[in-house]
Amino acid sequence: MIMSGLGLNLPNLISLARLFLVPLTIWLILVSHYGTAFWILLAAGISDALDGFIAKRFDRRTRLGALLDPVADKAMLVSVYITLGMAHQLWIWLVILVVFRDVMIVGGFLLIQAIAVPKRYDPLYISKVNTGFQITLVGFVLGRLGLGATAGWPDLVLSLAVAGTTILSGLSYLVRWARILASSEQAL
Repeated sequence: MIMSGLGLNLPNLISLARLFLVPLTIWLILVSHYGTAFWILLAAGISDALDGFIAKRFDRRTRLGALLDPVADKAMLVSVYITLGMAHQLWIWLVILVVFRDVMIVGGFLLIQAIAVPKRYDPLYISKVNTGFQITLVGFVLGRLGLGATAGWPDLVLSLAVAGTTILSGLSYLVRWARILASSEQAL
């Protein structure tokens, strides 16, 4: 079967569906349908947990899935940040910080794969904490906007938590890469 030859099993199809929800989510935010965008973001989060569970529990992990899942996650999160920034619902400096960190991580990963010994590097713990705060912030903002509520202190606290963990995560990756590059140079 062609689909199985491509690695398109159920978890990968779920990730692909999540990726296809990104343009819809962007459009919903741009036309101020924040409540619906919130529910799609929530469904994307549930589908992320579901595809991971299925892949691990039923041994359906594939190379395609290892790439597709984080791409779908990052595409959704970065797109929502940019769009909420464009809609003036998040501070632009915070959007720039979040997007810059993600671009830096992808660029650093590609550089390490090209220069150092290519291998799989798991996300850092601070990066997981940062992603949790990022998701919480945009979920909160979309939910608040969907209910017609105005911004308040929770927005500020969550934004500062995102900013702090984004900076810590970015710096932690820089340290990791410096160590990897230094050890690969010593091996030469």
